[in-house]
Amino acid sequence: MQNRIDQLFAKKPNGVLNIYCTAGFPELNDTLPVMKALQEAGADIIELGMPFSDPLADGPVIQDSSAQALKNGMSIPVLFSQLEGFRKEIQVPVILMGYLNPVMAYGIEAFCIKCSELGIDGVILPDLPMAEYESEYKALFEQHNLHFIFLVTPETSEARIRKIDSLSRGFVYAVSSSSTTGKDKEMGDQKAYFERLKGLQLKNPVLVGFGIKDKKTFDAAAANANGAIIGTAFIRALSGSQDINKTVKDFVGSII
Repeated sequence: MQNRIDQLFAKKPNGVLNIYCTAGFPELNDTLPVMKALQEAGADIIELGMPFSDPLADGPVIQDSSAQALKNGMSIPVLFSQLEGFRKEIQVPVILMGYLNPVMAYGIEAFCIKCSELGIDGVILPDLPMAEYESEYKALFEQHNLHFIFLVTPETSEARIRKIDSLSRGFVYAVSSSSTTGKDKEMGDQKAYFERLKGLQLKNPVLVGFGIKDKKTFDAAAANANGAIIGTAFIRALSGSQDINKTVKDFVGSII
């Protein structure tokens, strides 16, 4: 079966909205309600964060949501139990984003097998080195039809971007700056970077993340890429939510 991420980009090559949410946040059992609400509101991809105690690429808002989710009792086994049968209700591509330590503790092969059984489409592990992925794990992820997604930054050399493009499946995650998520930077500052990426004519679609927070920044990112990823702004909206469905509908509705 063709991976759902590939199906999505074949059908909708531009303006793709990927929303990040932390599993087990705000409450432990909110994972599926948030995912269902995101699908209903019109998100194209759901990026589900697996909480970790030392999330290097994440800014304070997502770090706090991770800490809360861990306190709530979230873990990879708990998440997998929550996701049992989720494909009966959720058709959009789902990506798991996290860090290597908890995945190694679970067992990388066992993790890939379980993701495949559940219907997960892709994985982002920012701290898994590219060389190690290529030599140790690429065949395993591909065997289980899991797209592995790498991040590039404005400082990434063209040679490395091309190497990442050759190894990546699904899309390339273009970090809009070298800082952590949630930093306020004007999109105009990164215009040259986005145009450079576009000019490379990569084989994979490109989604822009970090600093995308509203319609204006989403449209600016999508003008030079296939779409964008929103995390911090969405987590912030969820934080004080009394009504998940309404919060999600209002948030996504303000972007698309």
